[in-house]
Amino acid sequence: MNRGLSLLLLVLICLAVAWSSFFVVDEKEQAIVTQFGEFKQAVDRPGLYFKKPFLEEVRRMERRIMGSDTPPAEYLTLDKKRLVADPVTRWRIVDPLMFYKTVYDETGAKARLDDIVNSELRRELASHDFGQIVGNERDPLMQRVASNVRGKTKEFGIEIVDVQIKRADLPTEVQESVFARMRAERDRVAKQYRSEGQEEAAKIRADTDKERTILLAKAYETSEKVRGEGDAEGIRIYADAFGKDPEFYSFVRSLSTYEKAMSEQSTIVLSTGSDLFRYLMTPGK
Repeated sequence: MNRGLSLLLLVLICLAVAWSSFFVVDEKEQAIVTQFGEFKQAVDRPGLYFKKPFLEEVRRMERRIMGSDTPPAEYLTLDKKRLVADPVTRWRIVDPLMFYKTVYDETGAKARLDDIVNSELRRELASHDFGQIVGNERDPLMQRVASNVRGKTKEFGIEIVDVQIKRADLPTEVQESVFARMRAERDRVAKQYRSEGQEEAAKIRADTDKERTILLAKAYETSEKVRGEGDAEGIRIYADAFGKDPEFYSFVRSLSTYEKAMSEQSTIVLSTGSDLFRYLMTPGK
């Protein structure tokens, strides 16, 4: 039994030694091998590698492009306007040994990188007006920032891919005042348009009322003219007709007078010699 346990223990030790003697680096990684903190080798290709068991230590690093999202900070532009910007930096490790010696790990690299980016961005923004930064000058400005940062981070074994600004805004308290001015301006423009519209509407209504009055006056004038001409023509016709027999005209007018002046309930007292009743008293004459 003791021999069996010893054999099992020996096998386990051999497996541990073998396991500690090899390491694998995949395509997303690169690594350096150190022995008691002393650099031994750098591995920048994927594969299976040998190291001294228990003595050498493997420190793995990212081969892929990484991003550093700097917290938003307030900057001052050339025209003395405050600007809040949050730059984003994309970078990768190109010299694992130098990276390990200078910044040790990704946390240290991001801290150093953020300081450099903020410093260069502050310097560039201070040499441009606010309108240029939020306008067409932003891309060339950020290219200069990336170039300056790239030159300062070579000593860290880092390559800068690019530096961009996610957002460039005014501070919150300044935004409120700007938005208030914008709302006031829009209200002023809206009131102006509304006033001009009301003025134009009043002018149109006045013109329409004027045209309506003119049309009605002309229509009334035409109707009265036609009515007068009709009445004149009727009077002429009546005159021609009754002029041929004046006595008959007198008779018709008397009958019309009887119809309008008397009814079944009317009582009229007149002399028998009255002209009104001469056709009733002597109808044959």
